[in-house]
Amino acid sequence: MDFSAVLTALIIIGGIGILIGIFLGIAGIAFKVEVDEREEKILKALPGNNCGGCGYPGCSGLAAAIAKGEAAVNQCPVGGAAVAKVIAGIMGTEAEETVKKVAFVACSGTCEDTSSDYNYYGVEDCRMLSFVPGGGPKSCNQGCLGFGSCVSVCNFDAIHVVNGVAVVDRNKCVACGKCVETCPKHLISLIPFNAKYAVACSNTDKGPVATKECKVSCVGCGLCVRNCENNAVKVENFNAVIDYDACVNCGTCKEKCPRKSIGELY
Repeated sequence: MDFSAVLTALIIIGGIGILIGIFLGIAGIAFKVEVDEREEKILKALPGNNCGGCGYPGCSGLAAAIAKGEAAVNQCPVGGAAVAKVIAGIMGTEAEETVKKVAFVACSGTCEDTSSDYNYYGVEDCRMLSFVPGGGPKSCNQGCLGFGSCVSVCNFDAIHVVNGVAVVDRNKCVACGKCVETCPKHLISLIPFNAKYAVACSNTDKGPVATKECKVSCVGCGLCVRNCENNAVKVENFNAVIDYDACVNCGTCKEKCPRKSIGELY
């Protein structure tokens, strides 16, 4: 064996390794991306669900935006006030008071309350039913389809289909908004957590039509409006709407609703 050849090879390989190491070291310094220490602290403070409810691609995206001053310290819907307070401390600011919210499905037309125009045997995905006649088999084509597209996107097991209608578990919901974005009928919205009453119908058809489509549909009769002493209810497109800034949770609207379209949440 020619030991000099082996030694030469080792020297050459070692030299190349040293040169590569020096090059990588210089490149690391030259292209080093400065990371704001606050960003790392904020990321640790965030819950890490990466649900996207904040409007950014995951917790890391939100942490970077907050550190740059592009997002509010209380923008994480999952962490709520507790996380907002910690992040505000990191940023050296005050956390604005936020109203806790919860998802609500504006439909109560169960299998017993609604009728069907035909039997559907296709793909059980609400988002796909926009391609079928009437937007779905239910006579009310503005109500919950009941195939659970909202359920499939919820990371918190906070929404389930019960008797043909999606129902939110308010104790599990973190108001991330995923179900709101997913519902093709736009039936889900975020309402104040302390709201006690809500209009569980989105039907905007005129009374005679809405009555035939669902037993608990709102017909825009206006009794809730006339009996509300706080002017917290109005009718838009034959459907009642509650102004939660004015509502005092008295329950008069629910009591006066002849169609039982306004429900009690807790």
